[in-house]
Amino acid sequence: MVRKETAMRLPPQHQGLEVKIPSFFRCPISLDVMRSPVSLCTGVTYDRASIQRWLDSGNTTCPATMLPLPSTDLVPNLTLRSLISHWAASAATCSPTSAATAAADSSVRSSSPAGLVRQVAAAGTDPSPALRALAAYLSDDDVDDFEKNAIVGAGRAAETVASVLRRKAEQEASVEAVEAATRVLAAIVASDGIDDANKKRVAAGLAADASATAASLARVMRGGSGLDARVDAARLAEFLLANAADEAKAAAAVAESPDLVAELIRLIGPVDEKGTLDGKAVDAGLSCLAAICGGTTARRRSARAEMVRLGAVPAAVRALRATAEHGASAKALRVLESAAGCAEGRAALCEGAEEAIPAVVGKMMKSGRDGAEAAVAVLWAVCHRYRDRRAADAAAAAEGGLTRLLLLVQSGCSPAARQMALELLKIYRVNAKSCLAGYDSKTTHVMPF
Repeated sequence: MVRKETAMRLPPQHQGLEVKIPSFFRCPISLDVMRSPVSLCTGVTYDRASIQRWLDSGNTTCPATMLPLPSTDLVPNLTLRSLISHWAASAATCSPTSAATAAADSSVRSSSPAGLVRQVAAAGTDPSPALRALAAYLSDDDVDDFEKNAIVGAGRAAETVASVLRRKAEQEASVEAVEAATRVLAAIVASDGIDDANKKRVAAGLAADASATAASLARVMRGGSGLDARVDAARLAEFLLANAADEAKAAAAVAESPDLVAELIRLIGPVDEKGTLDGKAVDAGLSCLAAICGGTTARRRSARAEMVRLGAVPAAVRALRATAEHGASAKALRVLESAAGCAEGRAALCEGAEEAIPAVVGKMMKSGRDGAEAAVAVLWAVCHRYRDRRAADAAAAAEGGLTRLLLLVQSGCSPAARQMALELLKIYRVNAKSCLAGYDSKTTHVMPF
């Protein structure tokens, strides 16, 4: 006798379908199907959320065996997770009714996730309503992750929705449709519950025509309904750069899209007449710009000059001065480091040296190791290697510059960063006053020369 399972909610088109769930797919604590199965040192597997709550409550025993736990490490049970995923996909692709009944009940079928995907794929219709409904479905926390994975993978939602961004000429979708498609894909890639294999489907769909994808994302950032849509587009462009199978080709397509690069730079700028910067927008824009100019040397060469021409340097400096977030500061410094690798970027840095150089010095020890090394690389490029007097004077006058360089030299930085810092120290006049400027520690440091 097949019994009806109420603990796991099925998609609308499968409501009423009776499903038998293998007992070992259930968490011993919650008795629900496990979303993220992990094993304790006792060998018993639990859903991560359930066992984490048990441990966070101060318990030091295994719930199933009540044995003491010498270790509370949680080891992902990848084999069981794969089995559950395959089972969920099979359940989602089953037909709950006969073909005749399904045909007669077209209105219900058209509102199901699978029906929404078919509406998006249909030619000659506006996919916007179906895409918005699909985005709401994938963003709904009450929908089980297995259901979402089933529609993204077996239901081919990833490939179908990505194709909306690649439409050209007479088939080109409206801005509203492209924005809705971007929202769907952004929901997929941002979800912790979506399997990596399904996220790779999104990357493959976007990379199938990276140039068209970049153009569509630029349209969303230029004419989208609000800031959230622009942030989603930036996140999706960054995802494409990081996950495309042919990374170099995807990077070239994005870097060679002046519209997209210009919109990313605009994203890290003011959002109102008062000059206010939005932290989420700044982080998304800087992340994507850093991804564009990072990676291979070929990618950096193709992106640097265009980014500088479009105003990346003053925008990154403005964001660097305004943000207090370590991560955003580090990304801004990486963008400036890339800009300093070309003549146009160095010229832009030196023209605005009075603002740019103090901002770089000020965030040197406040942006993590990567940010600190990027800051040193920027200063070294303009002050030491190319010996621009404006930059050198601004660095020497920056409050706490000498102290920060000394701290960096004595930290665990890379040998290359340490050598650059030592060479930069030569631009300072070493005397008691300069050594104490900006120094807020009682620790005694030995001068490295």
